[in-house]
Amino acid sequence: MGVRRLAPLLLLPLLAGCGSDPRAQPAAAATATATPHFAPQRERDPAPAGRWMTARVTQRVVMRSAPRGRALETLKPRTEFGSRKVVSVTARRAGWLKVVTPELANGRPGWVRESKVRLGAVGVSIHVDRSARRLTVRRGASIVRRLPIAVGRPGTETPLGRFAVTDRLRTQRDDSPYGCCALALSGHQTKLLPGWPGGDRLAIHATPDAASVGRAASLGCMRAHTGDARALMRIVPLGTPVFIRA
Repeated sequence: MGVRRLAPLLLLPLLAGCGSDPRAQPAAAATATATPHFAPQRERDPAPAGRWMTARVTQRVVMRSAPRGRALETLKPRTEFGSRKVVSVTARRAGWLKVVTPELANGRPGWVRESKVRLGAVGVSIHVDRSARRLTVRRGASIVRRLPIAVGRPGTETPLGRFAVTDRLRTQRDDSPYGCCALALSGHQTKLLPGWPGGDRLAIHATPDAASVGRAASLGCMRAHTGDARALMRIVPLGTPVFIRA
């Protein structure tokens, strides 16, 4: 297992809908909700084999609308949180890979040259049942872990679709709005509240508000009990696919 020195703690307002409604808080509390301190979790090298293909970006790579299509974005070797850039691959075609990244809107894939990235794979996947407010980690047909979660409340529902884990993040304090830790996802919340001071990225994270777990209570993110969140940090590697259904 490869371990890279942790980057310094980062102060980034990039996760969406994870705290309380800022309209119901003092301005200082709303800002604190939106700008927690994060540090990337110690990173693991990708497994040599697994069901779900991934690609690690080791150099700047142009992402295109189709194989040999128009340029959309340039992917960098590190995410905005400082993690290795590992993307989930959904298709492979004549030297090109169809990938899921946060640089594009929900459901919009991009294509990168296979020769420009390092292929890998993960063995686990995350499945979220929004109506049951339940998250399941699977390895093949086997259930690795099943846990209750909070999901987005009416008006700021958690988006549906296929996403991927982009970062495994630790916070400085367990009583932060994100608890001990968070898995940042490639997806975006498209139903942000007016005045929300944070970003629009989705996440699965711990919470100091344990009573909210199992309810439709968040602004879009998925909240878990601290013990479950810590387990996800151990089990789930970068690039893990996340399927959210109604």
